[in-house]
Amino acid sequence: MEAATAGAKAVVDKVVAAPAEVLYELVSDVTKMGRWSPETTSCRWLRPATGPAVGARFRGANRQGWRRWSTTCTVVSAQPGHQFAFEVTLGPLPISRWSYDIASEGDGSRLTETWTDMRPMWMVRISPVVMGVRDRAGHNREGMQATLANLARAAEEVPSP
Repeated sequence: MEAATAGAKAVVDKVVAAPAEVLYELVSDVTKMGRWSPETTSCRWLRPATGPAVGARFRGANRQGWRRWSTTCTVVSAQPGHQFAFEVTLGPLPISRWSYDIASEGDGSRLTETWTDMRPMWMVRISPVVMGVRDRAGHNREGMQATLANLARAAEEVPSP
């Protein structure tokens, strides 16, 4: 089992039989994230934001077993058809950066989800007790695989224009 370290990263990718624009629309509509992710239960844009744009903020609600928490997220990249990324904070503390990179590949697209740990070391050290997850990168990698599988199913059901 991998030891917890600040700056840890997890990367998962999947080739999806859908255009990059369709994938971008799905990942950048954070109000639907609860449909794809096994840990995120819902997200809502914080006023005045109504959609994906650099600087837009949203609140994410999450669940892991009996544990529940919410975070504030700020969009740091919103490039239609290419990348959607946001940084997560808990109060004033940086938590993580999530990005979805999309590249055309054959008749579909490669969707790459990346999680980067931004927590201070003291938070990394207490996290196994507080969150019940010893290997956060491994845990997130498993969740990301499920998220991408769910996104792929949804994207492949969208009719072609």
